[in-house]
Amino acid sequence: MTKPKPPRGGARSKLRAHFLANINRVMDSDELREVAGNQSEWARRIRELRNEEGYLILTHNDRSALKPGQYLLETAKPQPAFEHAISKETRAFVLDRNGFTCQMCGAVAGEPHPYDPTRKTRLHLGHIIDKSKGGSDDASNLRAICSVCNEGASNAMLTRPDLQNLLIQVRRATSADQLEALKWLITKFPKQAAELIKGVV
Repeated sequence: MTKPKPPRGGARSKLRAHFLANINRVMDSDELREVAGNQSEWARRIRELRNEEGYLILTHNDRSALKPGQYLLETAKPQPAFEHAISKETRAFVLDRNGFTCQMCGAVAGEPHPYDPTRKTRLHLGHIIDKSKGGSDDASNLRAICSVCNEGASNAMLTRPDLQNLLIQVRRATSADQLEALKWLITKFPKQAAELIKGVV
């Protein structure tokens, strides 16, 4: 009896075919490593399927019900994948300009998400004016957006507070929270903070 031939192609195409054949089934890292031919770069190939091809492959960072090392593809239809067309320099510039913070809900990259503390905030780039409406991939039309807001699972749009409303909220906060806000501002703007302190002294 002859052994069935393994699927042809590289690790990425094997993983893509396996995910598409197992939509909405939780798979673990051992299974996916084997599908990829036990290549050490199998996890990178999965990230490429997410980031470059737009497949909604979820992990424990995206859904609290998933354990570390578990993966789930929700739908066969990929999201528009544009980030691979954007240079690493542009991506780094936009994330830095936006303070590594989601511009819709304010979640900070790597920290627990405010709407689901069991998930770490993962940032993507989103278009301000959608490409379907003529928006470009230029940095001026891009913003940092977390996976929760990107998937539309949370608030559709929060209006950015103006200075007056922001100061009102800070004044209403407890002293402890005001101090935390001050620490965050000093960390975010160290040069400006040093200049202000120097001017006061």
